[in-house]
This record gives sequence, structure tokens and C-alpha cells, in this order.
Amino acid sequence: MTTNLHRKFARMHQLVLILDFGSHVTQLIARRLREHNVYCEIKPWNKVTSIPENCVGVILSGSPFSVRAEDAPHPDLSKIKGKLPLLGVCFGAQFMAHNFGGKVAASNTREYGRANLSFVKTNELFFEGVNEGSQVWMSHSDTIVDLPENCELIASTHDVKNAAFKLTDETSYGIQFHPEVYHSKDGLKILENFLVKIAGVAQTWTPDSFVESTVEKFKKQLGNDKVVLGLSGGVDSTVAATLLSKAIGDNLYCIFVNNGLLRKNEFENVLDQYKHMGLNVKGVDASARFLKELEGESDPEGKRKIIGRVFIEVFDDEAHLIKDVKWLAQGTIYPDVIESVSVSGGPSATIKSHHNVGGLPDFMKLKIVEPLKMLFKDEVRRVGRSMGIDDELLGRHPFPGPGLGIRILGDITAEKVRMLQEVDAIFIQGLKDDGLYDGVWQAGAMLLPVNSVGVMGDERTYEKAVVLRAVESTDGMTADWVNLPYEFLQKTSNKIINNVKGVNRVVYDISSKPPATIEWE
Repeated sequence: MTTNLHRKFARMHQLVLILDFGSHVTQLIARRLREHNVYCEIKPWNKVTSIPENCVGVILSGSPFSVRAEDAPHPDLSKIKGKLPLLGVCFGAQFMAHNFGGKVAASNTREYGRANLSFVKTNELFFEGVNEGSQVWMSHSDTIVDLPENCELIASTHDVKNAAFKLTDETSYGIQFHPEVYHSKDGLKILENFLVKIAGVAQTWTPDSFVESTVEKFKKQLGNDKVVLGLSGGVDSTVAATLLSKAIGDNLYCIFVNNGLLRKNEFENVLDQYKHMGLNVKGVDASARFLKELEGESDPEGKRKIIGRVFIEVFDDEAHLIKDVKWLAQGTIYPDVIESVSVSGGPSATIKSHHNVGGLPDFMKLKIVEPLKMLFKDEVRRVGRSMGIDDELLGRHPFPGPGLGIRILGDITAEKVRMLQEVDAIFIQGLKDDGLYDGVWQAGAMLLPVNSVGVMGDERTYEKAVVLRAVESTDGMTADWVNLPYEFLQKTSNKIINNVKGVNRVVYDISSKPPATIEWE
């Protein structure tokens, strides 16, 4: 690789480092920076021992801690302050004030929620394009009482005098509000001012640049090695496969397993879509094997374990048919690998493993390649779009790995799968036909283990009840139910009951997450 190419990649990957102090919206800071085509990474404040050479700015996140507490995070900023552009957000700003000569004290009232800027310093580059009255979002119980001597006040709200400040002799800024949240109306503009106009960060983190650099990287890393990837039909595995295919062509072997718990006709439809994308894909219909293993199992966790185990067995069998495979590709994305800071101040424990193929055991002896591990979900879609992947694939709702297996409550039979597939198909197609699909983050149907009395054609029926579920969300961590039109629900209910044998009752789930979950099992 030439020196010029090295320099080109370095420019593409100018880094803004986000030091995480445990705020629940730290990831949102990163997403906002990426929206400005600025590359950033989140690191726990206590895990950063050196500053990367390509780092061109640092942001200190919020935190559930008070800077006045004995056990509060206390990062060493000696390699950052005065040397790199620095922005402290909420706790980050209070830490700067508290440790650089100012005073932080408990606020008389908790400063939480919407506020409006009552003072903005004129001709201040940090607030260029932001006027007095602009709405911001506060979330803190401490407040900066006195600024350090070498600080200049640049913004206030009616209740928070020292809402924003800058150090007069360096490019260091502090703000007590959260520019990353939706409620701070000019938050994106403020971040852009800091990043581009003050820090001079190059806005080169684009889908096209990511594809170019990633393809070149994997051409060099993988060479002529063979790679196997478990496709799911979802966005992440599809984009990962397309990227790797650009790098290594037919040396990428994709396996799409039908576990018998997919949506109606999904196995055939997805295979057809992949065929037209030029991917080297093998479809494996193992539905009978999965259903046999699941026979009689009603426990949700038990079903998940069976589905995961059988998937590994099938995938391993197929992988062994490919001679000299050295790598396993996975569609892991950035939220799956971020090492967060817990409320106790230390790194959070990993909640779960995120493997597209169910978490393969060590006996497979394959090295891992993860082309998407630095991307957020919305960036994955942008990258996919830049490579010409069909919008129908990119816009697909998330679908759980165990498929309909966790949407059938109780034991699983072929007849129950057929029934739920038909219900789900009517619901999803209805959302598409009525222009509602793209406004929903995830939708699906659940089959309940109860029968209810009904009347059809003057005859008494005693058949199954199904639940329709549609939620809006950004990442699945929280979700709210979608207020679908009554006319749509009425039409869908009638169509399901009239066309799906065995169902005589349809209900709509209006629970939010939390306290409920998106799925029922």
C-alpha cells in the first residue's frame, strides 16, 4: 500500500474521542457526530491510557455522578486540555469547572427538562446561527456557581447562569445542557460549530469513504482466504455480505438457513433477492430438523436454546463442506461492541453476545471478521444504500433470530407455524399497502396458547387468539406502541379471521417498553 493511500485513509479516519462517564445518552452524542460525517469512538474514561495519533478533538460525556462525590470519575486530562479541542457536556462541563478553579454546588432545584437560552454572547463562533430563546435540554442536580478565572461566559438560561463557557486561552468549551438530544433544537448546529468551525475536523466519514476504505482493508487482510457468513435476510448481514463480496468475491460463502420459523415465503423470497445481488449464497432448508427438535418444548428459554443449538449444528455441517475456510464473518454493529460505563463507575458487563449465527463455539476454530463493527444501525443502511442494495431489504423491520419460535407462546407445531405465518403475512402486507410500514420500527403477530369462543356462520367456534404488535423506536432499548388507524385495524382483523383457519379473535397490544418488552417471550 502506497504512502499516499495511507495518508488518504488517515484523513478519512480523523477521530473525535468521546470519553464516557456513564450517561445513558453517550451513544447519542456519537450518532450526532456521525450525522455530521465525523468519525468518532466511545471509550470508558478509565480505559484511555493514551490519545490516538489521529485524534483531533475530545468530548466529555454526561454522567449520573456528581463531580463533588468522593467516588466521582476523575480523568487525567493533561494530554488533552490545551492540546486538543475539548468540549465538556453536562458532567463534563462541571468537571472542567470544578477541577480548573471554579466552583460546583448542589442546585436549589433539580435542573431538568426544557430551558431556553436567555443570553448568547454575540459574535461567538460556538453559537453561530443560534439565537436567544433557543430551546435546550437540562439534566443535572449540580450547577456551576463560579467559573474559573480564565473562563468566559458565553450563554445562560433563566435558571442557569453559567450554561456555557469557554477557556479564553485554549479551544476548551463547557455546556451544562445536552446538545445531543432531540429537545435541544439547535444542538446539531452547536456540535457542528465546535467540530467543524472550531476544531477543524474534516467531514469525510461518508458511506462511500467507508466502503472504499473497508474494501481495501479486507482485500489486504483476507487475500485469497475463504470466509463463511451466516445470512439472516436482515439489514446487517446483507450489508456485511455485500461489503465482503466487493473485497473477496466468490471466496465469500454465504449460508442462509431456513429454520422453519421464518415469515411466509421468506426463505424463497430472500434467496431470490440475494441471487440478483451476485452473492455466493447457499440456501439450506432445515425446517423439519428444527421442528422435530422443538417438539413438546413450551419453555421460552428452552426453545431459544434448542433453536440456537440446532442452528450451530446445521451451520457447522455446511461450513465443513467448504474446503479450507479460515474466517467467520458476522454482522456485528457498533452498539454491540461499545464498552459502556456502569452507574458504579466501572465498565459495564456485556449483556449478551451478538453473533449473527447464534454464537459459534470454539471448536469451529475460525477467525472472526466484522466489517460493520464501527457502524450504528442507521449508518449500516446508509452504507447499504451507497452500494445499491434494494430499499426493500434495507428497510426491513428487525426480526428476532429465533423467528416465529418466540412469537408462538407454548409448544411449537407445524400447524401453529402455518397459522402465524398467514396472520403475519396479512398484517405486514396490510401495513405496506396502506403506507404505514415505513413509519413502524418493528411489527409482527403473536399466537396465544388460549382458545376463545366465537360465532362464525351461525356456528359456535372455539379457536385461537392472535395479538398484533407494532412499535416505534430508534434502537429497540425503549419502544412505544404505534397508534395505527382504527380503520386499518378493523380491516386487518376482519381479513385475518376470514382467511386464517383456526383464528377467531384478534387483539392489538398497546403496551410500551418498558415495562413490557417488544416480543412476548
